[in-house]
Amino acid sequence: MYNGLLHLHNVLRWVILVLLLVALIQAMTKKIGIKKTSLWLMIAAHTTLILGFYQWYSGGQGLNLIRNLGFSEVMKDNVHRFFAVEHFAGMLIAIILITIARGKAKLLKYKAAFWFYLIALLIILVSIPWPFRAGIGRPWFPGM
Repeated sequence: MYNGLLHLHNVLRWVILVLLLVALIQAMTKKIGIKKTSLWLMIAAHTTLILGFYQWYSGGQGLNLIRNLGFSEVMKDNVHRFFAVEHFAGMLIAIILITIARGKAKLLKYKAAFWFYLIALLIILVSIPWPFRAGIGRPWFPGM
């Protein structure tokens, strides 16, 4: 079950990135369709967050790792620190920004929505375990 949820979490990363880019373009060009895109983006982000919380709590690279090794040991290792702290915190902040941007998009405040989406995108890009990142990389697509 854990492996399947990890794959779903990985697939939803692409959904979020695509919807985030569409929402950014819509905010930049002041398209009315931003309301619907921002809603789907927020749903995908919150679903991914719930899956991530479950994986952090029940998996081997989150809370259990901190319990077993201790927080100071986790912080000394780059890979452990990334999954137990950096990925978790970065994505949580990005999803909060996406939620704020959704509120701005609903009110058709395009400029504010654009900046919140842009900052969220940058945080997400830094917090994703891309395949080229040594030690922490995950495959582009599940099962590869």
